Amino acid sequence: MAIVQPTPRDPLLVEALAHGGPIIVFDGVHLAFDDKVILRDVSFTLQTGHTKVFLGASGAGKSTILRLILGLLKPDAGQIYVNGERTDEMTEDELMAVRGDLGMVFQEGALFDSLTVRENVGYKLFEELNWPIADADRRVKEVLGFIGLAEFIDRKPSELSGGQRRRVAIARAMAAKPRILLYDEPTTGLDPITALTVDEEIIKLRDLEGVSSILVTHQLRDAFFVAEHTAVRAQNGDVVFNRAEGRKATEGEFIMLRDGGIVFEGNAAELREVTGKDPYIHAFLS
Repeated sequence: MAIVQPTPRDPLLVEALAHGGPIIVFDGVHLAFDDKVILRDVSFTLQTGHTKVFLGASGAGKSTILRLILGLLKPDAGQIYVNGERTDEMTEDELMAVRGDLGMVFQEGALFDSLTVRENVGYKLFEELNWPIADADRRVKEVLGFIGLAEFIDRKPSELSGGQRRRVAIARAMAAKPRILLYDEPTTGLDPITALTVDEEIIKLRDLEGVSSILVTHQLRDAFFVAEHTAVRAQNGDVVFNRAEGRKATEGEFIMLRDGGIVFEGNAAELREVTGKDPYIHAFLS
């Protein structure tokens, strides 16, 4: 599919797209259902290999952002680009190709209870992409090994803990090697220790696999952990999580939504700096 030349209204966006940097771009996106405005004039870019964390009260428009990226909703105004292609004007058939480079992790994992872990993780490879069985099985084992659940390959979801089910959902989302992963409240309902294991998988995929990610969450502890930590592989092969420093500390950015509009965009340090100055942000982070 040919790359559509952008004609956005913002000259900074033209420059960004010309350099091929952003993997997702929203330019002046507006969406309303009847008289209810869901998103108003939303513009942002997600750089390749970076993370955007969306925060805001219920109904602020966070999950709507994910649906627009997937093409499940169309904006009333504005433009959306995924991998350099304008998607808001695409047909359903055209969107299928774009969705092939997107992985989605839902709040409850959304695993098939009747299938094994192997079958859940490999579902898209087997049923949609028609991979040869041997190749698909090899990829399933690879991703389960990456998230530390290789030994559970033949178990059913009912035999797993809540945290393990979420990690299997992440393995399923990454099985087809998408460059973009979308997370919708992936740690909701988990205890802090279990949630941390999910956060670490998100970081590992970003830093070791180069996956670009958008994280929608109400869980501030998880949001800051993902934004402020980085994963590196030690000489012995173990993965180590360190506090992000220097340029790496700016690659995890926050977007705060209020009533469908962006009221803050910046890194963790900048968010902490404005917390005491903006009543809405202060109340949310408190």
